[in-house]
Amino acid sequence: MVLVLATTRIQLALIVLGLLAVCRAAHCSGLCRLGSVARMRIRGISSWRRGKGAAYLPSMIVLGVCAAQLSACVAAFPRNSVPQQYASAAEVPGYRHNIRIWGDSYASYPDQRLVRLRNERLKASKTDISIKLRELNALTLSGGGSNGAFGAGVIVGWTKAGTRPQFDIVTGISAGALIAPFAFLGPAYDAEIEAGFTTVTDANIYIKRGLLAALSDGSFASNAPLAKLLDEYITDRMLDEVAREYSKGRRLFVGTTNLDADRAVILASTSVPGIFPPVNLEVTAAGRTYHEMHVDGGTANEVFLMPAGLTLGELDKTFHTRVKVRLYVIRNGRTTPEYSSVKAGLPDIAEKAVSSLIKAQGIGDLYRLYAIAKRDGIDYNYIDIPTDFTLKAKSPFDNKFMRALYAEGYEMGRNGVPWKKTPPGFLR
Repeated sequence: MVLVLATTRIQLALIVLGLLAVCRAAHCSGLCRLGSVARMRIRGISSWRRGKGAAYLPSMIVLGVCAAQLSACVAAFPRNSVPQQYASAAEVPGYRHNIRIWGDSYASYPDQRLVRLRNERLKASKTDISIKLRELNALTLSGGGSNGAFGAGVIVGWTKAGTRPQFDIVTGISAGALIAPFAFLGPAYDAEIEAGFTTVTDANIYIKRGLLAALSDGSFASNAPLAKLLDEYITDRMLDEVAREYSKGRRLFVGTTNLDADRAVILASTSVPGIFPPVNLEVTAAGRTYHEMHVDGGTANEVFLMPAGLTLGELDKTFHTRVKVRLYVIRNGRTTPEYSSVKAGLPDIAEKAVSSLIKAQGIGDLYRLYAIAKRDGIDYNYIDIPTDFTLKAKSPFDNKFMRALYAEGYEMGRNGVPWKKTPPGFLR
């Protein structure tokens, strides 16, 4: 994972590019399309055995040709990827140096960045009483596709309760990356958060594509509708406001995954591998231009707080005082087992397996953040979708499901979020 600081409008535009594929749950549509093809092949083979093979022969030949041409089709669009020796030196043209950081690097966090943070907060605290030099409130939002409606509801309900703090650090992955900029700017953007998760449908997010189109560029759906939607929500005024808050020593981080380097990058999120097309970022290294391929930040982490190499002790040392940090983690998903009868077919088995894998990864990330919190003396709090919410989505972005889940999160926020102090299953 790579970490990027949202400092300018152009940088924020890069974040928006990453957000164009925000919804992990869309993997269902791709797998279902594969499922129809797989089932057609199975029916064809069965019928062949019953003496009806001729009727299915054209379809089977086409499928065979497609499978044989898979690698050639995907390779039809060559790209100039960054050579391995330059992966850490590549920079986005038009910016000052070091706007990005490997999120998984245990190298010491650059001192100059901490000094800049301290100086910005010190200056801002003289005119803005919300900036407290000895306190930091951090919010981290996980991925989850349409489950992001839960986090959206919690945040807006939290505002209604009158207890929502101003967040000094906000991070987001996948669906959480879509919420993060609005949560960062505070209650003034609650209406946008609500509308973004209660008024959309599948048609507002993606367009299904055929198998041949998927083979040609490696994705089963186009996110053009989401791009149009983001154009309406991400305004110049909003980007200016984020940049202004950055100058006060507040930070917005959004994570993605550099697929070439196989590393997490905090920059832009997200593009679900194989479902939505990856985001290719133009970078320069050693005087030449290359393209980095970025996909869903959840490929590496479901949630994150700060670069691996940064500790609260370093922050205390730079600030010349003990900084009290409160961490709030909103897991846009469940952390408990979910029973479902899985059909004995490849698509259904694969879908359930991937879903279980994502859940296990998310739980592991909650434990990782808890370990960091215990190490650094951070006040740890997390919340996830409650077990008594039983409504099932009928499509990747089922509007009825999202509105109900938003309402669930809103009521939890309005009535006082029942934050959990330890990760799921942890025994003291």
